[in-house]
Amino acid sequence: MDRDGRIWWGADGGNMPRLKRFLSDVKAGRVPQTLWTYDEVGHTQEAKKELIATVNFPNSDVVFDTPKPTRLLRRILQLATSPDGNDLVLDFFAGTGSTMDAVYQQNAEDGGKRRCILVQLPEPLAGGEVAGWTSIADITRARLVGAGKRHRAADPMFSGDVGFRTFKLDTSNIRAWNPNVSDLAGSLLANLEHIEDGRSESDVLYEILIKLGLDLCVPADLREIAGKPVHSIGGGTLMACLHEHISVTDAEPLALGIAAWREEQATAGATTAVFRDSAFENDVAKSNLAAILEQHGIKQVRSL
Repeated sequence: MDRDGRIWWGADGGNMPRLKRFLSDVKAGRVPQTLWTYDEVGHTQEAKKELIATVNFPNSDVVFDTPKPTRLLRRILQLATSPDGNDLVLDFFAGTGSTMDAVYQQNAEDGGKRRCILVQLPEPLAGGEVAGWTSIADITRARLVGAGKRHRAADPMFSGDVGFRTFKLDTSNIRAWNPNVSDLAGSLLANLEHIEDGRSESDVLYEILIKLGLDLCVPADLREIAGKPVHSIGGGTLMACLHEHISVTDAEPLALGIAAWREEQATAGATTAVFRDSAFENDVAKSNLAAILEQHGIKQVRSL
């Protein structure tokens, strides 16, 4: 090996011998170094400048001093993910959202389809009240909005996905049956409505997605049918009308409209249709709607 020039003895020839590795010997490329210096992957000062340039902070008190540089996170993404792998990146401590910003950047560079989930506890944020911020999660969202706008502005031809959805952990929207044994009649009346008070259609809709095992990021469309808002999730995999009133005369046009929309979308596989149980004027409205849907191939009809 020494005769072949594969031993390195140091600059003056007197060091401990070390093996040389040529690029021709390492066909898969160079093994990443353990130590990443700031000139390769950035530093916190650079990261702070990135953050300030992306987020319009109301004052300096709420600016993070030590965020992670996106160059550091992109290096990790380059090593651990691939452009065509549909990788899912998870950051349990979102902070300012540097990880998803880096995912945006890396996807823009190599045309990747990486997705990202950020998790952030609602830690109180003093000083952000002027901007309507109450927790660190507000900075996270502001960073993602700003990063998306930056990518769009930098390249008008950029067609990558820089959207995101925000979810908060909460109790179920469906009211649990917890009767008062001393007042069963009152308990029955109190549970005529199965949806908890103060919950929006979106709240209920996304809980349905979770319970049906659907991806929370599948395409969602909204259309008015027979005067009622109807949601189509996943190209018609789920059709949901959560309006608060469906009369006997509404049932037929609503059912026919839902069936026609499903056919228009050429939905592959079975469709589940969901309605608010308390919305039906009576059993006739409910049974008529279910029967018409079944006649048009929508056999899974559920009510909440």
